[in-house]
Amino acid sequence: MIVDALSWICLVLGGLVGVIGAIGIHRFPDFYSRQHATGTTDTLGAILILLGLGLQAGFSLAALKIGLIFLFLFLTSPAATHALAYAATHSGLKPKLDGTPGEDMP
Repeated sequence: MIVDALSWICLVLGGLVGVIGAIGIHRFPDFYSRQHATGTTDTLGAILILLGLGLQAGFSLAALKIGLIFLFLFLTSPAATHALAYAATHSGLKPKLDGTPGEDMP
C-alpha cells in the first residue's frame, strides 16, 4: 500500500512537472530561457514518471527495462539540451536581454 502511494505521488508529480515545463515554453521570451525551462523539467518529469512506473512494476523484467530507459534519459536529455543551445549559439542566435545597462548586464 505504501509503494502504491509513493508510485502515484511520483506519477502525479512527474505529470505536474511536465505541465510546468509546457507553460515555461509559452511564458519565457526567447529560445535560451525556453530551452532551460524545458530541459530541466523534461528530465525531472521523465525521471519521476519512470520512478513511479518502476515502483508499480516491482522486481521484474519490466522494472529492469524501465531502469535502462531511466539511465538513457538521464544521460541523453541534458546532452541534447546542451547540443541544441550550442547549435543555436553557433548559428548566431542572440539571447533576448531586457533591462537597463548596469542592472545585471555587462
